[in-house]
Amino acid sequence: MQENKEKELKRGLSNRHIQLIALGGAIGTGLFLGVGQAAILAGPSVILGYAIAGLVAFFIMRQLGEMVVQEPVSGSFSTFANKYWGPFAGFASGWNYWILYILVSMAELTAIGKYVQFWYPDIPLWVSSLFFFLIINAINLASVKVYGETEFWFSIIKVVAIIAMIIFGAYLLISGNGGERATVENLYNDGGFLPHGWLNGNSTDGYSGLLAALVIIMFSFGGLELVGITAAEAENPEKNIPKATNQVLWRILVFYVGALFILFSLMPWRSITADTSPFVEVFATLKGFQFELFGSTFYFTNIIANVLNVIVLTAALSVYNSCVYSNSRMLYGLAEQGNAPSFLKKLNKNHSPIAAILVSAAIVAITVVINKLIPEEALGILMSLVVSALIINWIMITLTHMFFRKQKDKEGVKTKFPTILYPISNYFSLLFLVGVLVMMWFTGLKISVELIPIWLILLFISYKFIMAYRANQKNNPN
Repeated sequence: MQENKEKELKRGLSNRHIQLIALGGAIGTGLFLGVGQAAILAGPSVILGYAIAGLVAFFIMRQLGEMVVQEPVSGSFSTFANKYWGPFAGFASGWNYWILYILVSMAELTAIGKYVQFWYPDIPLWVSSLFFFLIINAINLASVKVYGETEFWFSIIKVVAIIAMIIFGAYLLISGNGGERATVENLYNDGGFLPHGWLNGNSTDGYSGLLAALVIIMFSFGGLELVGITAAEAENPEKNIPKATNQVLWRILVFYVGALFILFSLMPWRSITADTSPFVEVFATLKGFQFELFGSTFYFTNIIANVLNVIVLTAALSVYNSCVYSNSRMLYGLAEQGNAPSFLKKLNKNHSPIAAILVSAAIVAITVVINKLIPEEALGILMSLVVSALIINWIMITLTHMFFRKQKDKEGVKTKFPTILYPISNYFSLLFLVGVLVMMWFTGLKISVELIPIWLILLFISYKFIMAYRANQKNNPN
């Protein structure tokens, strides 16, 4: 029995780790930097967009949460898809998730290098990317507790930053120090709350602008499923995972909806550009702002840009840290299912899946070469695949949950953490995600939609090839 324990992942993530990992998954560069483009499409109604997308993300989290609390195993939704849907579903969902976050890792490493160049422009992009590549992978090789502790502090920095933004923004708004343009009327006095039509250019057709923005908004919530990946290494998963999952909804309301309500009140939405975030604009209002403390005058002019860069760098490091963790656990789970080579189940003395971490790291290391050799057009196609893989991931979680519940209902099993409004929430989530695909087709992301069937066919061919190879090995062991 003890020998088997030595070959298993170790439950080293405490309640505070799970809480902040779940919260950190909802707060990333999508919130800090991705709001600008959505605001151009939807105006102030982007606030409503985040609330709607947040609700769908919460439904999907609850569906995943019900499965992982009932069966806290490695591989998360890939394991459930394999068990309750079928071998190909488990194969496709697992490898789709893995390639998704390999590509996200590449993008985040590139972004990290650019953020470092803000302070040290003479450092080549590949040098800083390589440095943090080595640091983050070393953290994940150490132990799951070290990963959890690192992600805990990364998330703390992001949370404190948002709370500080909300408090300071509210102060500027209430005190009048935000300037003449800072007023709640900004939410409705420039074309209304739904000001921008997209389908026909009609300003009264604001709903289509909101629908177009939902495409961008939904991707801000990529990473929420990470809490499900932690199940096999969480202390007391029956208690900690439901707690973390349930708290995500109100945290989304506070950190996304609350923050954007304050920030859109502080500035006219038309002043936002594609490369600008309302958060950046609020910090920009600090130029020249001063306050008295202990008889001294303090100015913010020199620290604005540095504070912003620390925040976005932390967000990028957090995302990459979670990518390394989740990818290695997904590969480990695929190996346990028989859908990946068995050597990927190898653990080091700290119970970390060393083989899975190193294989993923070897692929991500190509980023250094990509930054030098591959043109932006090729990288753009890769990122389009990220969009496609993310939608596939959410759809498969929702469908897998339906197969899971069908089987449990058939067995007469009452689950420990039943999802909300089953199966209505599943159908609503699926309808919403299909709607996102439709909007992607019409909003410049057509290639992402076209890549989905191509990618699924490639996965199916790979699955058939591997199954045939495995059958051949079984029949001809020599």
